[in-house]
Formats: sequence, structure tokens, C-alpha cells
Amino acid sequence: MAYDSLTEFVKALERAGELKRIKTTVSPDLEIAEITDRVSKAEGPALLFENVEGSEMPLLINTYGSHRRMAMALGVDDLEQVASEIESMIKLDAPDSLLDKVKILRMLSQLANFPPKTVKKGACQEVVLTDEDASLDVLPLIKCWPLDADRYITLPQVFTHSLKTGQRNVGTYRLQRLNPRALAMHWQIHHDGAAHHREYRQALQQMPVAIAIGGDPIMSYIGTAPLPSGIDELLFAGFLRKSNVEMVPAKTIDMLVPADADIVIEGYIEPDETCIEGPFGDHTGFYSLADEYPLMRITAITHRKNPIYQTIIVGKPPMEDCYMGKATERIFMPLIKTQLPELVDMNLPLFGVFHNFALISIDKRYPFQAKKMMHSFWGLGQLMFSKIIIVVDKEVNVQNVEEVLFYVGSNVDPKRDVTIVEGPVDVLDHASPLMGAGSKMGIDATTKWAEEGYQREWPEEIRMSDDVIALVDEKWKKYGFEK
Repeated sequence: MAYDSLTEFVKALERAGELKRIKTTVSPDLEIAEITDRVSKAEGPALLFENVEGSEMPLLINTYGSHRRMAMALGVDDLEQVASEIESMIKLDAPDSLLDKVKILRMLSQLANFPPKTVKKGACQEVVLTDEDASLDVLPLIKCWPLDADRYITLPQVFTHSLKTGQRNVGTYRLQRLNPRALAMHWQIHHDGAAHHREYRQALQQMPVAIAIGGDPIMSYIGTAPLPSGIDELLFAGFLRKSNVEMVPAKTIDMLVPADADIVIEGYIEPDETCIEGPFGDHTGFYSLADEYPLMRITAITHRKNPIYQTIIVGKPPMEDCYMGKATERIFMPLIKTQLPELVDMNLPLFGVFHNFALISIDKRYPFQAKKMMHSFWGLGQLMFSKIIIVVDKEVNVQNVEEVLFYVGSNVDPKRDVTIVEGPVDVLDHASPLMGAGSKMGIDATTKWAEEGYQREWPEEIRMSDDVIALVDEKWKKYGFEK
């Protein structure tokens, strides 16, 4: 299902027992973050703060902070439903009958029949603030951690366009409040927003930028989705919500913005104007250091009559962003399998903050295939940032970290099975010797073959007979045990 507004989603969360309203007055400086951190670590509900000091807007946080709420945001009961739907489209066989052709057309239409649609009016512009009234002070921006440089917008949908092709991009980049009319734009060099900025800077042209907050919860997710460059995030959003994303012309810049957003911030970046952004308490569990980033000047703020300000805090996992990352892992795995068909399963564990560890199982069919998979991952989109990749055989459950580590301890000869390479790493990785560049490690924990230089007989793994397992399963309760 598609939600017409963030308010509608809040009501759905409340009906499902997944929301807690907090009526006590709270400070946006650290207090909200501390409350949310405790609730996140306890796997608690979404939080709606109804009285935030200094603002009339309620604040929603921890919205996606569980597997169930993340699935609800995408309109499904389980994230595997989306993955299965994508996989079924990828594996379409030649139709044998008219009925097969109808089924294929129906599936393909789901992918292509929901392009964004331009409308004349949108709820996001029920209130329009320009000039001096366009002040960030109307928003309940929060300060997350004690050493943060200022308050931040942490869950934005940042809209930019390529100057060369006109291609739209929607990204999620943190934004530091510099003053009531200016923001620091933290987009990393590898991302499309930064690439668009380089085009405008080289052409010495002013770059328009729009920032949407709230609306359909799918919209806050798509900015984090690692779509291939050139694929419109709004088309993907339409596929997920099974409904066109409605867009409305912005008030002060030449750009379309989501009609159902709760809040939209319009503005521009001059080609030669930068500022110091940071430090910021990041999802790595450490502060990212201050550095130079583009400065965005605000020309308008528009919003619904009764908006909800949606935000997020990041830090040591588990946190809300972990579940957004898990959604991406499950949804995009069928697409990765089209490039790497030997892939059985993958796990980007929460403690690895989605770039420190990648655990993958493969259907091993030839010597050194595990090493081939490591290098394939390092050449595949944002998986290139994977600092430590562990490869195991298909029988190993990579969702069980202890099981994976058992095979690392059992099957790995460090000299033979550890591969070290150099290349790009996440710019937030403070351990690397250079920003954005360092080393990565692959660990081959698969069974070794003679063709891989193993000179002894690999031992048989201890396993119980299937017939005995079935017998004990059948008699389990008779032994006096519960399930």
C-alpha cells in the first residue's frame, strides 16, 4: 500500500502498537537524542515528540527502528516480499501461452508504469515562507551528540539535477545548520549529489537544491537506496508504493518537489562558496571530523498546515538506520545475483555499520572462486567500501554470525586464505591512512580443494544422520521436552 502522508503512516504505526506519543516538553539539544538512543537499543517503538522546545511542530523519530516498521513503511508484511517480486521479474522465462504473456506484461508494468507525475498543487505548499520568514528556526532541528558542531537535518531527501543530462538524483546527506538561512551540505565525493555539484562548479553556475522532509515513508528510504547511476529514484519509489509519486513545481527554484512532503526547503549553492562542516557523531560510532563542504543558501521553506518533522539519530548500532540498511540488503540481493549468480546469501551485520563487514555464502564450483567473489564485491557499487569480506560455503547460514566465525576459525589458514587489497574506502572510515583510501581484507573460509594447493585430505564434517534427526524430531515431546 502507499501512504498519502506521513500523518497517515503515524496513524498506522499507532494502530499496530508501534508508536509512543511523548507529551512532556523536551529539548532538541541532546535530550531527544538520549531518549531515542535508549529506546533504539531496547528495540522500542517509534517516538512522536509532541512538544519540542522552540517549535510548534511535532517530531517523529525511530520511525524505521525495527524490521516490522521498516516493512510497514514499504507497504509489505516482510522485506523478502519485495526481493521476491524483483527476483520474479529478473527470472522471466519465454512465455509458453497467452496467459504467461499476460503475467509477464503485468509484472513489467509494475516496474515501468509508475513514473513521477507532475501536478499543479501539493500539500507541501499549504504554507509558503520566503525572504526573512524562510528561517530554519521554525523547524525542531536536533543536536544529536555533545561534540556536534550544531543542530542537523539528518533524514532529508536532497533533490539535485545533473547540469549536463538533467538526470535527477535523490540522496540522503546530513545538513548542518549554519544560521537560520544557511546549511552545510555534507555529500561524500562518491555520491551523485557531489558529482552534480562538480558539474555546476566547473561551469561556474549556481546550483539549485531542494530538500524534502517527511511525506510517504518510502520517500525517506529511497534516498539511501544504492540505485545505479541514471536510474530515477522516483521511478523506484513508484514501483515500491505501486502508485505514481506526485511532484509539484518549487516556488523559488526551477525544480520539482514531492507534493505530499511535510516540509520542503528550497535554495541554491554558489559554485565557489564553501564552509566548514562538522564534527558530527556518525553511524560509525565515532565523530566524523570537520571538513570543507558546499554552503546552501535558503530561498524558501514550504510545509503542510500541520506538518510532522521526521528525523533520525545515528551512532553505535543498533540504531534506526541499521534497519534501513537491512532493507537495502534484502531488496537489492536479487539484483546482485544477476551479476554474481553463485551468491547464495549475504549479511551486512549491524555491528559492521554496513561497510566494515560483509558476510557472503557462495555455491562454490571452481578453485579460488571465493577470491573471485571478494574482488567482484569490491567492484560493485557501494559494496566497494566493504572493509572485511568473509566468504563461506553455501551450507553456512551467514545470518548467524557465530556460525560464520566458527568456519573462519576452522577453515582459514591466515597466510593462504587472507587477501589484502588497496583501494577506495568509506570517507567516514577513520582507521584508513588517507581519507577515502586504504586497505581492505578478504577471508576465504570455504572448504579448500586440492586444486587450491591443499595437500592433505579435507576432513569430513560431523553431521547427524537424517533418519536419526527425523526420529528424534518425532519423539521430542515424548522425551519430556517442549518445542
